[in-house]
Amino acid sequence: MNKKIKNKAIHQRKYKILGLFLFLLVAMGIFLFSVLKTIVSERRIPSHNTIIYDRSLRGSIISADNYTLSSSQKTYQAVIRGASIVPGKKEVFIKLFSIYSGIPETDIRKRFKNRKGKEIQGNIVLSKHITSRHAMQLKSLAYKLRKLGIFRSIKNRNGIEVLYGLDIVENGETRRFPLGDVMSPVLGYVGNKSNGRYTRPEGKKGLERKYEKHITSKKNGYFKGKRDVVGAVIHDKNSVELQRMDGMDLHLNIPLALQRRIELMMDLMKKRIDADEILVGVMESKTGKVLSLASSERYDPAHITQKDIPALNPKFSEYPYEAGSVLKPITLAIALDHKVVQPMTVFNTYNGRLKIGKRRTITDDEKFDSLTATDIIVHSSNVGISQISWKLTGQEFREGLLKFGIARPSGLDLSRDLPGKLKPLHLLNNKMHRANSAYGYGMLVTFAQLFKAYSTFNNNGIEVTPRIVDYLQDAKGNHYTLEPKVGDLHTVNKKTADQIHNILLEVVKRGTGVKAQYPGLEIGGKTGTAHIAKHGRYVREYHSSFYGFANDKAGHKYTIGVLVIRAKGYLKYFASQSAVPTFKNIVRILVEQGYLKVDPREASGTKKEAPLYESEKPVIQTEVATPPDTKIQKKPAKKKSVKELFELKKKPALKKKPKTKIEPKVQSGPKLKPATERPVHELFDEDLF
Repeated sequence: MNKKIKNKAIHQRKYKILGLFLFLLVAMGIFLFSVLKTIVSERRIPSHNTIIYDRSLRGSIISADNYTLSSSQKTYQAVIRGASIVPGKKEVFIKLFSIYSGIPETDIRKRFKNRKGKEIQGNIVLSKHITSRHAMQLKSLAYKLRKLGIFRSIKNRNGIEVLYGLDIVENGETRRFPLGDVMSPVLGYVGNKSNGRYTRPEGKKGLERKYEKHITSKKNGYFKGKRDVVGAVIHDKNSVELQRMDGMDLHLNIPLALQRRIELMMDLMKKRIDADEILVGVMESKTGKVLSLASSERYDPAHITQKDIPALNPKFSEYPYEAGSVLKPITLAIALDHKVVQPMTVFNTYNGRLKIGKRRTITDDEKFDSLTATDIIVHSSNVGISQISWKLTGQEFREGLLKFGIARPSGLDLSRDLPGKLKPLHLLNNKMHRANSAYGYGMLVTFAQLFKAYSTFNNNGIEVTPRIVDYLQDAKGNHYTLEPKVGDLHTVNKKTADQIHNILLEVVKRGTGVKAQYPGLEIGGKTGTAHIAKHGRYVREYHSSFYGFANDKAGHKYTIGVLVIRAKGYLKYFASQSAVPTFKNIVRILVEQGYLKVDPREASGTKKEAPLYESEKPVIQTEVATPPDTKIQKKPAKKKSVKELFELKKKPALKKKPKTKIEPKVQSGPKLKPATERPVHELFDEDLF
């Protein structure tokens, strides 16, 4: 028994010794592991070196006359720790921060409280959208606040006393549109793309989207070197600098001076004809350089509101519609190119009413027994153009339209370029369907497609692709030109193009486009007024358009397109009453800005009219009695600067106090009529509108 007890005691002692040994072994292992980790791991002591990062920026968009339309700037956020402010000096902090940042004091006070109304003791973000200028001022303020004793030391989680202050931290990049709504559907807008705690802009529409990969920031820069006792980088031979690589700048073909004048004119025209929207394009017929691409529906890309949503999609290449009679010259061009008709070929137009089968009838607004192919375009005869289309097979007609770029992307360099829609061949083999498409119904085209197609008739049969962007430029000044995805098209031969060119001149001389005449210039074009279809039926709403050209004898050639959407003024839905006057006002602006040179011999004796964009304020016309021998010298009208064009909308007319009238004694003679007040934009011929 005693032996068993002794053996048991020995075993217990043995287990205790073994357990103690294992414990010491584990403790030794932990100790050695801790020592090894301390040796291997990086020591948390202030580094001798420091790095200053310089984040790259998105490229700018610049007009042809070197105005910045869109650019980027860095943004910063201001962070404060609620518990670190001395309670008695909180109001001083709020007042000074408001002065330096421009943020109202009431907004700053709200930041210090949570949803329950309690004071926040932790980190408080006072603002996330501080500009570079305000950031510099606030960094200066942070130093001054420390000197004033605004902050106090507080204990962190480890029980260490830490003095927190006002921190200004770079948090992203924001996009600026300094000119507001100018060219907004073309420029597009951006959204935010977060990369960790840093936010960058990302193109969503327009040029911002189309050229995203070229203008987006490329590579961040940095400066690395040894630091001094206050943390500043020492610039010496051992320091390393890597230059940042910003995105490339977009340089446009569009000059701001011309674009703004056209936009102001369109705004006034939209009011006059009570339209939903007006689209305008001006392009060099030989090169495809777009000098203006404007819409009356614009928005500020930096401050988009709910009412701006319909205008966010640029309609130039994203709005397919039934164009109507502007397709007739293209139909005739296809027939002329196939040599199945000549300009003087006579067609029986059946007094403007042609019946097809038992139920279908094609009608004209103007009634003629017969018309030549030229006069079919001049008088816009549906009956005549239908018969011209019947001289072509369905395949010839369809292939001809495809050669003109119908139902194909136009190549306009915007974010989205819709192809439109054309009837299939088996339908175009039917006479009724072919006739319907010949005068612009039963098919969908975009403004950009027709704008491009009409350049054919002013450029010897070559259809040029419209180009908004001239070139891209990097930080070193190198220029890069991108080839368009859709190139120029050889649509018809030179003879056919010249024949249609001359026919379009006749349309303006004696047809539906007479109100586009401009003495001293060569003006041609075609009107189109087409019903809008809703729910499978045509309603009493219209697309009114005029596509054509304006040339001078100096060799300047421009293709111009106008589309008016839903003009609701009395009889203003007719293209001759809406699109044509808009076209003529564009020509006036081109003349005034020196793009077109009027032949003085042809223009002599004609009344010179002021551009429509100049003012909405009334002008008081007065008559003053002068001696018969006195010569009155007229001063030439001073052109408005770009700055003055923006002030037209911003500055209201100042009201002057009425002055006491002094009536001089005038010798007996014919009585003068009292002066009348008329707005400047009413100085145009009334029949233009």
